[in-house]
Amino acid sequence: MKPIRRKVISLGLTLLACLALQNPAFADNQPGSVRLQHPGTHAQAAALIDVESGRLLYSKQGDQILPIASLTKIMTAIVAIENGGLDKQVKVSPNAFGKEGSSIYLKLGEKMTLENMLYGLMLRSGNDAATAIAEHVGGSEQGFVYLMNQKAEMIGLTHTHFANPHGLDHKEHYSTANDLAKLTAYALHNPVFRQIVATREKRAPNPEESWDYIWLNKNKMLRMYEGADGVKTGFTKIARRCLVSSATRNGQQLAAVTLNDGDDWNDHAKMLDFGFQNYPLKTLVTGKQLIQSGDANLLTGITFQYPLNPAEASHLEQEVKLNEAADPFGFRGRLVLKLGDQVIGSVPLYQDMNKDAARQENK
Repeated sequence: MKPIRRKVISLGLTLLACLALQNPAFADNQPGSVRLQHPGTHAQAAALIDVESGRLLYSKQGDQILPIASLTKIMTAIVAIENGGLDKQVKVSPNAFGKEGSSIYLKLGEKMTLENMLYGLMLRSGNDAATAIAEHVGGSEQGFVYLMNQKAEMIGLTHTHFANPHGLDHKEHYSTANDLAKLTAYALHNPVFRQIVATREKRAPNPEESWDYIWLNKNKMLRMYEGADGVKTGFTKIARRCLVSSATRNGQQLAAVTLNDGDDWNDHAKMLDFGFQNYPLKTLVTGKQLIQSGDANLLTGITFQYPLNPAEASHLEQEVKLNEAADPFGFRGRLVLKLGDQVIGSVPLYQDMNKDAARQENK
């Protein structure tokens, strides 16, 4: 497999994603929504999110603070990807060597690229890999944990605190189903993260032996569910079985979270089915769509899609907000989209130069 490279996500998409993630709209709270038969789960807490929009489609005890086991490594991975060079060599320290819990059995002093170590982290849930990555990227485990909590604050995770990079039980280490859904949606916007968690099997060179590492992904959803493409398993004696899964169908990606769920594989299939069936992705605005506001002929700058239950369609509203000052590049304002009284997104508006030129010629 060719090594993956960091890609640049457009500023507009990133800002739109962050806005949606920090202001999620619960499906049941939207005007016009019908009382749907929610998927029953065995989880202590659960959440379902549309990845692109950040809309929470389902939540059960979603703000209950709970231990999260190795779901922690979702944050570990995205912080490492954003702050470390993927081709840099990570050295295994005495602290990382032989770390308790799940492991990829790294040897003391062994070196491995950050990219390969991230595969060991996410596919096999290596606590030794998590510690080595933290020390490499953060300078120390404590320094990396600071970056994790800083990132949690930036994303808007209001009920989350990290005490370590691996998820071993600690009284100051916790999150919620809703926060983990937001975190996962944020992380899945990163192409490096997205490729790692969708990988079923990874071969990595082993400098200490004549054989390579071969890691099979612990996430059975990748083999059990149509369209599955992530994300992470977790278990400790206190947290019990935890799972974050994702799947993509018809261009729509959903992510499901369960905490303390003894039947998580089946519950995740039901949750994802519920989302795809009841909240399909709808195109509300297309790129270069003509919008007229008074005498102004405007064009939309991007296509906007949103997960929508059919009963909500009649409650959609659009509002044009124009800039007072002229813009030399033709930017005139924004088309704000609302569902009832809740803003669900906005689209930049530009002057339609062709129509303006034609109007001047006809005068």
